[in-house]
Amino acid sequence: MKRTLFILFLFCASVVEGADRRLITETDLLHFEWIADPQLSPDGLQVAFTRVTVNEKKKRYDTAIWAVDAAPRSTPRRLTNGPRDSRPRWAPDGKRIAFLRAPDGEGKPLPSQICLLPLGGGEPRQITSMTRSVESIAWSPKGDQIAFSATTRPADLEEKKKAEDDAPPESDVRIVTQAMYRSNSSGYLDPTRITQVWRVDADGEGANPKQLTSGDFDVDDVTWSPDGGSVYFTSTRTFEPYYDAEDADLFSVSRDGGEIAKVASIDGKIERVAVSPDGQWIAFLGIPGKPARSYNQPDLYVTSSVAGSTPRNLTAAYDYDVLAGIAGDQRAPRGGFASTPSWSSDGRSISITAAEEGRSNLRRVDAASGRVDRWTDLPQDVVSYTIRGGRTVALISTPMSIGELFLVDEKGSQTQITNINARLFDRLQLTAPEEIWFPSFDGKRIHALLQKPPDFDPSRKYPLIINIHGGPHAAYGHTFVHEMQWMAANGYVVIYPNPRGSSTFGQEFGNIIQFRFPGDDYKDLMAGVDAVIARGYVDPKRLGVTGGSGGGILTNWIITQTDRFAAAVSQRSIADWATFWYTTDFTLFQPFWFRKAPWEDPQEYSSRSPITYVERIKTPLMLIEGETDYRTPPSAGGEMMFRALKYLRRPAVMIRFPDESHELSRSGQPRHRVERLQHMVNWFDIYLQGKKSDVYTRGLRTGS
Repeated sequence: MKRTLFILFLFCASVVEGADRRLITETDLLHFEWIADPQLSPDGLQVAFTRVTVNEKKKRYDTAIWAVDAAPRSTPRRLTNGPRDSRPRWAPDGKRIAFLRAPDGEGKPLPSQICLLPLGGGEPRQITSMTRSVESIAWSPKGDQIAFSATTRPADLEEKKKAEDDAPPESDVRIVTQAMYRSNSSGYLDPTRITQVWRVDADGEGANPKQLTSGDFDVDDVTWSPDGGSVYFTSTRTFEPYYDAEDADLFSVSRDGGEIAKVASIDGKIERVAVSPDGQWIAFLGIPGKPARSYNQPDLYVTSSVAGSTPRNLTAAYDYDVLAGIAGDQRAPRGGFASTPSWSSDGRSISITAAEEGRSNLRRVDAASGRVDRWTDLPQDVVSYTIRGGRTVALISTPMSIGELFLVDEKGSQTQITNINARLFDRLQLTAPEEIWFPSFDGKRIHALLQKPPDFDPSRKYPLIINIHGGPHAAYGHTFVHEMQWMAANGYVVIYPNPRGSSTFGQEFGNIIQFRFPGDDYKDLMAGVDAVIARGYVDPKRLGVTGGSGGGILTNWIITQTDRFAAAVSQRSIADWATFWYTTDFTLFQPFWFRKAPWEDPQEYSSRSPITYVERIKTPLMLIEGETDYRTPPSAGGEMMFRALKYLRRPAVMIRFPDESHELSRSGQPRHRVERLQHMVNWFDIYLQGKKSDVYTRGLRTGS
């Protein structure tokens, strides 16, 4: 009887609590907080992490270093003031934390530098003064040195010492000689700026850092050998590497600099290096470069630390994505770094994350046999993890949580440590998406998630939005996606599927769209729409479609193939493959998506370009563009579609976001991210829910 009353009490309490909750809004994004880059202390008792918040006044994200005890219900404490502090790394003795700080300059941040924070008390102390930002931090085993990477040149440090009052201004004219001359994430590239390995004394004042590598090729993945005698790094040591299959090898250099030695090589790219505790073995993520495919599944490799060793692919028989995650819009917009493999203390196993069919969980891999054992197995996204001092802490996102820290025990049980968004999320009426599978035209099973309105009533008829992920080699899954929750809160059923070409479903499924994108993936998407309509609660006359990047080209493609959609929102899209080939920030010189160059086979490019069939479009189309998007330049996408549709006098509007790159929806200015959501839903409200608005029609000619 007492148990029955207790259950009844809990039920009533949950009803009352639910009644007090409200629907999520687009502006809630301005109050989200993010955890990034968690790092356990050497004794496993504390976790340092980067905490990211919105600074709406300054139109940016602020970051600071925080710490929390690695125990349930612990209270996080702030260690630094920010506003641009990130990448905390514990000293081996656990008494100091090194981190990167980018001080405020005049109108923009100054180069990030390494600072040391003594945990016994005192203010952070800057130990580098590089002219270009420090990109990484790696403590030596004894804690007396820090290796780092930066593009500073030795001559810069000499010039910095000289008076610059009489120096002539530097020319702003760019001399472009390489096919890859700009990057979506960092703007125009300077081929004279090479990332090199440096070393600085962690116990002194940081004066006179020593450069360990030199030459013409960038380095990455800097890590020490356990004996502190050398530093490992990865590098692509060839000029204009876009003429070849993707490749990066593993090298080492003495702590005193000098000649570098090649440690290991594969037919592909080596990254995310981790050395075994005894220093005899090295684990890394390997991405095949051959054969040339649009999708190459990443694998876990292990190799001897002896130079010239032959690596072994431990996960060749494991048909899922190693050290991969799930697509969403709520990864930390700043301060996030990918996890590396983690060796067990006895060197017998390696811990990783793995993405399987829209879920990302922890796995253990036997270092000898390659056997993959499940560790955690929940509908979630393990964004990153840290293992030290006998403890494991994971940063985990779910469809109901942006990302919190959890203790993970040896059996995979998870205990929550942080709840930094509780104050906001305890007031929101959120619902978890439903996981569905449906057959496509050829019988292939397709996975999707279905987000319903919080007050869903199966007897009603709802408008439906199909939301298509980009990539196209990415995957939706069990992670928090504000966009889907926001659309559902506005009365929409939202299906977000993983059509063929998506990652996390195996090598064959991912690469099947090579030379056929868009194509049969379009049929998968339509099968998903039909599967939801067949459930009886969707109005087939009120269908909307949207997607960004790879999902943007599919949105453009869909409305050239069918008139069944009442409205479409195409984001950061491609309209003409040939123009994209010429203007994107990366090259398509390898046969990833096309076998030849545009002038060699114009028909192949034309036949898969939405602009070729633009006259067929009757669906009202909104085009969302970032004005500094170098990945899918507006000139190859939205601008073409908009101008053509205006010529045809079809309903179209283009929303342009100044100073925004391809990352608009994930890390764009906070207010711009909000406005993007507002425009999307407003467009669908007009055409799918009958909303009256003239915001997109003012000043336009009516009639013929």
